[in-house]
Amino acid sequence: MSQEPLFPLGQFGFLINPLDRAAHIRADADRLVSLEGDPASRAYVIHRDSLLLKQEGAAIRAALTIKEALAAGANSGTIFLGLRDTTPYFGMGMPKETTDVPAGYALEPLRNLANDGRIPPAELSAIATAKSLVHWHQRHGFCPNCGARTVMVHGGWKRDCPNCKSEHFPRTDPVVIMLVTDGERALLGRQKHFAKGTYSCLAGFVEPAETIENAVQREILEEAGIVCTDVRYYKAQPWPFPYSLMIGCTARAVTTEIKIDHNELEDARWFSRSDVVQMVAGTHPDGQRTPTGIAIGYHLLGQWASEAPAS
Repeated sequence: MSQEPLFPLGQFGFLINPLDRAAHIRADADRLVSLEGDPASRAYVIHRDSLLLKQEGAAIRAALTIKEALAAGANSGTIFLGLRDTTPYFGMGMPKETTDVPAGYALEPLRNLANDGRIPPAELSAIATAKSLVHWHQRHGFCPNCGARTVMVHGGWKRDCPNCKSEHFPRTDPVVIMLVTDGERALLGRQKHFAKGTYSCLAGFVEPAETIENAVQREILEEAGIVCTDVRYYKAQPWPFPYSLMIGCTARAVTTEIKIDHNELEDARWFSRSDVVQMVAGTHPDGQRTPTGIAIGYHLLGQWASEAPAS
């Protein structure tokens, strides 16, 4: 008989997207203009790593009208995210130098909103799409081929260069994040910017012409000096900081002596299963903990901690 998981390992952040991306509309410039002018249309407004919110008493609202977004300082260029039922949704950005917003509005870090549950899970993925695309446009305003300024087309899903006719599409950076174990221990590390006491699975970018399996093995060897094998795929998570896809994996350690690359990690060590159980539950006596439940690393660790120890 299967047992209930020891920890609540439900859907992590940025997975549930209620929008129909409606890609067939992107090339219809006249229709996009019409949808943008529709009073029913809504927009998610991004400023750096924060989301613009409308304050309504004690409540907040993330989906603004286009008029509200513009009045609060959003750029006029809008990115078509898709349809929710029949309601059009757009992504909009604010100038990076913005420091203040009008009364009745607030800027809140997206990580905080995702962690504290003030934004419904069904909205987070649509907001993540807006954030990823807004940041991509803000960073890719010039053609990498000839240096000319590019223009946004196809509802924000492409930039064209009018000079050399190059086409540029939004990027997604693949990142492997892996739980490496050697029986009853898990290899975890921390970077300097992590919250105090937080340890997580090691992670790194997939390099050109590299498989997921090769990336897992290379990153673990480079960062911690551990040789691993038996790489298995777990799940993936869109991660809008700024536009990554976290590819969750597990692997088995072949060697156990840790040699830390301090350019990458502040610390790395082996943790027992009982340690990880307490860290995921937030009850570790030394205050050590895992990432929060929005992150795939939490679920990789929670899944392993919930398994019965090997006999």
